[in-house]
Formats: sequence, C-alpha cells, structure tokens
Amino acid sequence: MCRLISHLVFVFVSLLVVGDTLHADDPAKDTARQERVPSAERLEQLLKRFPDADTNKDGVLNAQEVREYRAKVSERKSKQKQGDRATPTHADVSYGDHSRNVLDFYQVESDQPTPLIVYIHGGGFVGGDKRSINPKMVREANEAGISVASLHYRFVDGKEVLFPIPQHDCARALQFLRSKADAWNIDPKRVAVYGGSAGAGISMWLGFHDDLADPSSDDLVARQSTRFVAIGTMGGQGTYDPIKIKKLVGGRAWEHPSIYLVYGNHTAEETLNPTPEKQSLYDEASAITHLTKDDPPLYMIYSEPDVVPPKDSRPGQFIHHPNFGKQLQQAMDQLDIKNVYAHTSTRGKRNLQSEMLDFFREAFASVKD
Repeated sequence: MCRLISHLVFVFVSLLVVGDTLHADDPAKDTARQERVPSAERLEQLLKRFPDADTNKDGVLNAQEVREYRAKVSERKSKQKQGDRATPTHADVSYGDHSRNVLDFYQVESDQPTPLIVYIHGGGFVGGDKRSINPKMVREANEAGISVASLHYRFVDGKEVLFPIPQHDCARALQFLRSKADAWNIDPKRVAVYGGSAGAGISMWLGFHDDLADPSSDDLVARQSTRFVAIGTMGGQGTYDPIKIKKLVGGRAWEHPSIYLVYGNHTAEETLNPTPEKQSLYDEASAITHLTKDDPPLYMIYSEPDVVPPKDSRPGQFIHHPNFGKQLQQAMDQLDIKNVYAHTSTRGKRNLQSEMLDFFREAFASVKD
C-alpha cells in the first residue's frame, strides 16, 4: 500500500512541477491545467498576477483575454527558444559522483578575475533543468563582466534521496566552482546565488547556513567555502516545515506532494505529527532556521496572488505564496539585513530581473579586496 501511495504521490508531483524562470511565469501554466472556463475567482486572481492580460483595460479579465494572452506568451517563448540562447563555455562538467552532479559555465573574457552568479533551477525537487536559466540573465551578466554557472542536483525519490541531499549537492557545486577559480578566472570573494521555487529554497539555505567547508579535508573541493555575498529568489519558501507552512500560508499549500517526498512521509498524520528526529530534519532543511545577522542580502520576487487561500484549494496550491517573502522580510529586518521584496502585480514598468542583477552588482562592489 505504501508503495502505491508513493507512486501516486510521485506522479502527482510531476504534474505540479512549477516553472522557475521569470520569463516563464505566465498564466499559460495556470489555464493549461484545466479545459473548463476559469471561475470568476480564478479570473480575478489571474488579473492581479498578469494585469497586462486585460487588453481592453476595463478592470475585468475574461476567458477570451486569458486565451489570447496565453497564445501571445507561448509565441514569445517559442521565439525565445529559437533565438540566440547562450552557449556554455564549459557544458555538463561533473562536480560530484552522481550523474546529475553536473553544471554549465558561461565564462567572460577578462584580464581580471570575474564575479560569479550561480543559478539553481526549480521543479519541486523532482524535475527541472539547468538549461532553464533565462538567457537574458546570462547575456546581461556577461555584458557586465560577470561569469555565470547553472547546475543540476539530485531529485528526491521519497526513499533514498531525501532532504538535505539536494542542498548538499548544490553546496558541493559551489565549492567545485571555487576550486576552479584560477582555471576559470573566477573571483571567489564575489559570488551570488539565485533560483526559483525549489532553487530559491536551496539558494536561501546555502546563503543562511553556516559554512560547510572542511579545511582539514584531503579533498581540495571540500576545503572550499560555501558562503557568498547575495541571494536572489523567485517564489521562494523560507521554510519547508509543513506545520509552519500550514500556519503561515493556510489552505492546502502544506499538502504539496513534494513536502511528503522530501522527508519520506506517506500520510498527513505522519507529516503533521513528526517524531523528534523528523522535526529536527524539518528544521535543518528550512533556510530561515539558519538565518543570522551575518548572512547575505536577499532580493525576493513573488507572483502568486496575495490572498487568503480558499478552503477548496488544490493540495499544494499557493506553495509560492507571498507570505513566505513577508516572513523572510520581517526576520531579516529584525537582524538589519538588507532585503528587497517585490511582487509582479505591482512592478509596473520595472524590470525585476535587471533589478536583481543590479542588486548582485552592488553586493559585489561592496566586497573589499
């Protein structure tokens, strides 16, 4: 019976994998899941999230406008895929023993060591790809004299691969990149990490966690630091504790199937009534529990509607709720750590991706040689 439940949960998670790049954040993903006409409540949510879809500017979004906007976004994405996507200088470089322990590196020609931005993809910890990195971010970073890396990590399976294995994979990748500082002309003091969804959670975990370097190791990579100077997130979760998510977000966000898989849980009863050992794992896997006043600044972007989740929400819906960002902002403000919270519904003509890049550049500039 447990095997059947695990299989069903895995299939369900695969259907709920969320896109994680800024340019992929569109209503196509929301409406494609259902053939029926969106409800009035759903249309209202989509309007808040994608105001540009209201083509006649009457303040009301209808099903036809959603279809037209979805088609427009799909066309734009298609052209983007066919465009000049960046080609890695070094592709599929192994940083560990597993087949998914690989990364791509986009190197900048420079006489001086360059800063580095590392991208960690999302996908509910069961999917996603390093090639989902926004090519515009790569291009703009490279034009600013910043090298970029994008990496894979192991997917959880509810059995052998659980939390915090994905986090430790990404820590290893960061250490590997630092070990290549001379060969790839990287400035190891000027590193930023960003990602969406699962990648956002890992980025914050790495940024807030104590340094995982082992100075006495015989392994050159393991001796490298895992600390960096700035974090960027899209739809990030500061906690993966289902009990705290239930209280923070409400609705059924805490029932996201990935929350079961990452800990090897099978039932709601087991998930909401953890053993002391499992609660310790909830704490270890949640970035916010590691937050201290010496941690790097954070730039956060959210796009889910800032509403109270309805009682009839789907399991896992609102897992990218803005309340995660507000919780992080409050905690970081109390510690006097610089942070920026941005919601796509209020961005107007702001380019949030460019703002995030500027945020990183400011952090790089503040580092003393």
